[in-house]
Amino acid sequence: MFGFTTQKALAPRRDRLWFHISFPSHATPEFQTLSGFAAAWTQSTGPSPNPAEADGASLSCRECTMKTSIVFLLCIAVFPGFSQGRVVGEDETGFAECNVFFPGQVPPEGFTEPFHVKICQQYNKEPRFATLYSTKDKIPLYSAFKYTKPAQNKEENWLVEPQIDDPENDLHEMVHEADIVGTVANLGANQALTSDYVGSGYERGLLNPSLLNEEDFQMATYTLTNAVPLSPSLSKSWHRDIGSVVEQALVPHCSKKDHLYLLAGAIPSSVRVKGKVSVPETLWLAACCDAPEGWSLGLVKKTNDEVSLVDLTVGELEKQLLAGVHLFKGKCGEDNKNQEKTEAILQAVSQIRSGEQVGASDNQEVKDSGLVRRVAGIIATPFIKILELLIYVFVELVKFVFYFLWLVIKRVGGAVLDGVYSLWNGVVSYLKAISMVLISIPYDVGRVIINIFLGFLQIVQDVASLTYRILRIPVGFVLHLAAFPYESICAIPSVLKDMATGIGGTFSLVIDATGTLLHGFYYLACHIVKRFVPKGSSDD
Repeated sequence: MFGFTTQKALAPRRDRLWFHISFPSHATPEFQTLSGFAAAWTQSTGPSPNPAEADGASLSCRECTMKTSIVFLLCIAVFPGFSQGRVVGEDETGFAECNVFFPGQVPPEGFTEPFHVKICQQYNKEPRFATLYSTKDKIPLYSAFKYTKPAQNKEENWLVEPQIDDPENDLHEMVHEADIVGTVANLGANQALTSDYVGSGYERGLLNPSLLNEEDFQMATYTLTNAVPLSPSLSKSWHRDIGSVVEQALVPHCSKKDHLYLLAGAIPSSVRVKGKVSVPETLWLAACCDAPEGWSLGLVKKTNDEVSLVDLTVGELEKQLLAGVHLFKGKCGEDNKNQEKTEAILQAVSQIRSGEQVGASDNQEVKDSGLVRRVAGIIATPFIKILELLIYVFVELVKFVFYFLWLVIKRVGGAVLDGVYSLWNGVVSYLKAISMVLISIPYDVGRVIINIFLGFLQIVQDVASLTYRILRIPVGFVLHLAAFPYESICAIPSVLKDMATGIGGTFSLVIDATGTLLHGFYYLACHIVKRFVPKGSSDD
């Protein structure tokens, strides 16, 4: 019983898949920003073919879908499939690990403006090509790459580089623009965005063409830091010219394919898309065969002349770029180049150029053949539509059958699992109740015995207390009665002593009062005599 709700969100760094999983109480750090796989699968399978059962099954289906998606995404996450492109730091030499795309691992010299940013474009943790990006013109000045081999065109999945706009953010790899809106400061201030091309009449033309790359190398080319604004016709002719020149003229004349180094660049103009992204005035290609019999070559296409393709030496090309620019170390054999190979290459380029002109002169013939094809297409269209309808009906029928089988299996399996779960819960509850009863029996018996013993002790205590209280009354009375005569007789001497003390005290009080009174009269008489009897008479 598995269900998938997937969303195709080819994100970070050149077609990398990101997955987003929503957990009830927040999961992760790693899986929180996985964006993905969960919605496209549901979209591809379409709505439920049985609407009557859709409401009843939606909740359980979503639960199964979420659980299975989480397991599926966790399994996928352990495999390396992540792309990574980073802004090279100023303290690093050249383009860091992407120096392998330059002869002698030495990048071009002379591009020293402060708004030039070096990017090492990677995919699956491997360097794929290098780009020098202008944050002023918001286009790449050149992309350095090696020819792998032509591959079939794949779906375009365009990415942006967050660190160009916000160097302090924690995103060290390219991501989809929609995934970082609102999270990256000043997004679009230093680089072009998809919105800059929408409705402008220009396409995102790749400097490192995807048609010259295969597999991971091709996936890595679809980044806005590798794109310049080109008209649809110019973009088509440029990629056609470059593809033909590289495959037919350059690769066959380099002894080892991995010794062929390519630089594709653009010269900015004052014309800007939406006042922001510079439209190139010239597109150029520089090739270097770094082999014993090496050679170098330059090609230039003016954007105002789609059929032009001028070959020239690398030295002549450098003069059209910034002053002091040197594209290849040691000019890549330009001083000692093999004349035979050079002439063969120029002849091949000339043939490619003349072939384009012949094609341009035969436009009328092409138009006539195109008219015949359109008439044939009109006649064949009804049959094609009928065939498409039959295929669609067959596919929907197969989907319905699989969905029906899936629903039956899910319902039957769900009922069985619910029954087993209920039975298991019942057995567990019964065993739990029996166990609790068996465990409580010894406890209850012990508690009863202890209560009986405590009750017996209480009865004994009550009887003893009552007996003590009954016997305490007569014993106390007899003791007090027997002690009365002794206490009465013994009290007589104490009473007589107290009476004698009282009588003696009264007599002593009377004597003291009489003496005090006589002393007062004596003192008064002496005072009167001294007051009224003269002192002289007393002398006589």
